[in-house]
Amino acid sequence: MGIKQTLRRALRPYGKTAQAIWRWKRFSFNDAPPIFANSKPKSGSHLLLQVMNGFTQIMPYKYVDADPIRTIKKDGGRRTADDIFTDLRSVPNGVISWGYVDATPENASFLTSDGRVNFFIYRDPRDMLVSQVFFATDMHEEHGMHDYYNSLPDFEARLNVAITGIDRDGLKMVSVKQRYEGVFQWLKQKNTMCIRFEDLINNRDATLMSMLDEVESTGYKIPTPREKALSILVDAIQPKKSHTFRSGKTGGWTQHFSEENKKLFKDVAGDLLVQLGYEKDNNW
Repeated sequence: MGIKQTLRRALRPYGKTAQAIWRWKRFSFNDAPPIFANSKPKSGSHLLLQVMNGFTQIMPYKYVDADPIRTIKKDGGRRTADDIFTDLRSVPNGVISWGYVDATPENASFLTSDGRVNFFIYRDPRDMLVSQVFFATDMHEEHGMHDYYNSLPDFEARLNVAITGIDRDGLKMVSVKQRYEGVFQWLKQKNTMCIRFEDLINNRDATLMSMLDEVESTGYKIPTPREKALSILVDAIQPKKSHTFRSGKTGGWTQHFSEENKKLFKDVAGDLLVQLGYEKDNNW
């Protein structure tokens, strides 16, 4: 990261706070409830992030954190549970934070405590896998699977690895079934609004209204009238502005899963799609 970029990132919170003070004509940002926007990777986190940026225009928040709270280090190693929990507790008042955080007892207890709002977005596992393969192969050269994916002959072979996972030659990636263990952990948590990526795309207005309801369930009254608030949030959702944008569609897996991919997915994942409500049975 260059000096200019580092300086810009360091100064960003101050500039955003100044803008919020001007917009809301206040210096205190303790009224609106703390919000954490959570996701599993390649499951709609940047779409959810755009909604959170819209929140700062309809409720008195200073800004949305520029960087996510991650469980994985940039070099690929895992961060300690203490480091992650410290990050969660260190978010300033009036700042919306986001990330990719597991439902450990400590994290879940903190994020679902009374007076907080905890959003969690998840996605059809098949679309998530397609997105991950494209991202690691074509869009992110530093991804741990980039070189290996590109060494494989075609997309079908890459997708097979994404389904089964891998643990050899220094590469470690869990299977699709293991990935979604973390999703189920959040789905069973109290005081967590779990959002399907598909609903935020295909049932957008109703989902956004439910998210506003979730904020007000803490006892806080959103100052912006609902109709105006909804319009602002709709305008904030612009998937093409995400640096990880590829298609922004749902059900795209049908164009990429071969018959072999389908069979392998069913063998590895079992009734995962049925449990998540994406299929009624395994005859897809």
